[in-house]
Amino acid sequence: MGRGGASKDRESGAERKCIATGEVQPKYRMVRFVIGPDGQVVPDILGKLPARGIWVTADRAALEAAVKKGAFARSAKQPAKVPDDLVAEVERQLARRTVDLISMQRKAGKAVAGYEKVKTWLQTEEALVLIQAVDGSGRGKSKLSTPHYGHYIGCLTADELGLAFGRQTVIHGALASGGLTLRVVEEAHRLNGVRKNEAGIDQPKG
Repeated sequence: MGRGGASKDRESGAERKCIATGEVQPKYRMVRFVIGPDGQVVPDILGKLPARGIWVTADRAALEAAVKKGAFARSAKQPAKVPDDLVAEVERQLARRTVDLISMQRKAGKAVAGYEKVKTWLQTEEALVLIQAVDGSGRGKSKLSTPHYGHYIGCLTADELGLAFGRQTVIHGALASGGLTLRVVEEAHRLNGVRKNEAGIDQPKG
């Protein structure tokens, strides 16, 4: 992790080739997999499991293509057992990772939730990232705009944001710069690619 939450992978420009599309992408926009001792394909969301990495773009269509075409076994040059729920498991783990990072920013005093607090952070230019629940009211969400030169995250549900902020549900949230904020944006980008929400991420608002 570099300063300001920037990952070493992003700073060094590390890239890998997607086994499904053949495209070369930065590692922080991809999902790493390994073949476990039992021959099963295992998602390595944190990129730390001690085995040869197999990389797929963080995109639902790419993941589904990798499964359908038998790309994991071909890349590993060995039989590979692909769980029926592999794509869903990747989505679940990415969502949990994003939620955990937001929670860490909250505990560090770099995240707030609730319309009024978020509005204040936006007005005072404290916020670098606006977060809004994908299942929140469109009318209510339209009253807040993405920070200038900032980011927008709209791929988490109100329940997931609630977990991040220690509440039952949350519709509006904001992150300040520094700490893990840019890592949150990276993980949310991966999640959005796999989840394919209409709200998306980094889309201009207002």
